[in-house]
Amino acid sequence: MPLIASRLIERMTPDEMTRAKVVESVLPALREAASKADAEARFHLPHVTTFAQAGLLGLIVPREFGGMGGGLRDLTGAVYTLATACPSTALAYFFHCSSASRGLLPLEGLEAGLFNTVEAPIVRAFAHKLLHKMGTGRTWLANFASESGKSENANVTISTEAQKVAGGWRLNGVKSFGCGTGVADEYLVTAKLAAVDGIEGLALFFVQRDAPGVSARAPWEPIGLRATATDGIVLKDVFVPNDEALGLPGAFTRMMKMSRGSFVGNQLAVTAVYLAAAQTVYDYAIDTLTKMKFQDTGRSIAESPMHQELIGQMTVDLETAYLWQRRQLELESSDPPILPKPLVLRQWRMAKGEICEAAFRVGTNAFKACGTSNTTNNGSIARALRDLSMGLLQAFPAERGRLEVAKMVVDGVGFNSFGAK
Repeated sequence: MPLIASRLIERMTPDEMTRAKVVESVLPALREAASKADAEARFHLPHVTTFAQAGLLGLIVPREFGGMGGGLRDLTGAVYTLATACPSTALAYFFHCSSASRGLLPLEGLEAGLFNTVEAPIVRAFAHKLLHKMGTGRTWLANFASESGKSENANVTISTEAQKVAGGWRLNGVKSFGCGTGVADEYLVTAKLAAVDGIEGLALFFVQRDAPGVSARAPWEPIGLRATATDGIVLKDVFVPNDEALGLPGAFTRMMKMSRGSFVGNQLAVTAVYLAAAQTVYDYAIDTLTKMKFQDTGRSIAESPMHQELIGQMTVDLETAYLWQRRQLELESSDPPILPKPLVLRQWRMAKGEICEAAFRVGTNAFKACGTSNTTNNGSIARALRDLSMGLLQAFPAERGRLEVAKMVVDGVGFNSFGAK
């Protein structure tokens, strides 16, 4: 049987195929737990062991750090594959893997000469520690950057504060999003240094899940992607030792310069969750409509003009989402680069919204086409609609993306991924 990831990534290398087979090996466990996890809005904890034993916690970690040596194409294909079984688990897994960029980008920054001789050992030690945690240590990391506070000039505004104390740092703040609350082995927290103004003060900290002063926010009851453990965390006087932090002013912003595109290097993989959910509900709808018959004529319901109009629109929307996803992946993974970074970033601002809105339209038209017998809340179409709705706003809605693109086109003004206050 063809690999599921090959529906999205059409020309996979032998190494990519090998890694994709490992991803597919965990699908039975995800499928078995998916419905119950969604109904209870609870991450299925045994999945942590399943992923760790398969080596998938180090999917995009270089082999010298105990990982599988994959890249952005592998991550996008893996998230897509996992989401065909359980979109919630796929999203949580994406956020774990997104932590790897905080190790990979600093190493690229070192090669590019962005750090001086005093800074370089500090940056290298942190990057190596992070990558070894994910690869050699098979540690599940929850990547906590987002907060509930909003800014007009940045997608993510950091107000969680790190105060220097003897032997380390004291963290205080609230993190609102970053799948894995109470699930991940450790939390990777982005905070701002109290003594440094602006985004130059952004820094990274490893926080133990059960460290004194760490607690979950109020339980989050989302409409979709319910099994992601996205309650968020509260940090109250949490101590982090020096060797578990990258508290070097300006290091975070310098490493971000090495990103090829979206956010800090791998954000585009998140939309593969919604693309896979759209493909799954599309397949379900076509199968259902083909098998259902009109009682008076015996013909397939899929042959009726109304249903064929809906099927045609679903097909167009699905292919539209694939085109945007493949194009963005090509722009961010091609060697040599096809476009300069500002244009790749602009493309991502458009792509995210177009992918998610097209995917959601697939779900709504499947809902229309399949009739009231498919409206049970725990059914395939209702689940898809709920999950797909989350893509309309995650990270940023399509309207904000289009506004920022217009500013870039007309005024030449870019956007800020991160801000601090």
